[in-house]
Amino acid sequence: MAITLKLNGTTHEVEADPGTPLLWVIRDELKLTGTKFGCGVASCGACTVHLDGEPVRSCQTYIEDVEGSEITTIEQMEEDPIGKAVQQAWAELDVVQCGYCQSGQIMSAVGLLRENAKPSAAEIDEYMYGNACRCATYQRIRAGIQRAAEIMEA
Repeated sequence: MAITLKLNGTTHEVEADPGTPLLWVIRDELKLTGTKFGCGVASCGACTVHLDGEPVRSCQTYIEDVEGSEITTIEQMEEDPIGKAVQQAWAELDVVQCGYCQSGQIMSAVGLLRENAKPSAAEIDEYMYGNACRCATYQRIRAGIQRAAEIMEA
């Protein structure tokens, strides 16, 4: 089945079977590998992308449901002012340990800051719940989000 989708500002036509997770189209068909496979059941957040500006788990978002939507991946975050602030904060605070989950963490953090430019620690924890980090850098992630909020405010 042919699907037309807009990914990172570019329109693509892809062939995919109905029920194919968006994650595999992004990684295998479009060769953008920043979005990671973690669990396959939308529990870890490693596969988070933005669908019309909202964070979604691409492992459980099906290709037939995204036609006509704007999809944004981690590869586009340098072009997004909030994404740029989050990435700057991540680098300043050395948030990353192994890095595997970080594209999903960043995509979720951008979604949070888009909704709430100055979240409290509790609001960050609540919003980011469900984004698993095997290295347990949750305190650094929280600090990174708070620092990104400061960068955006400046």
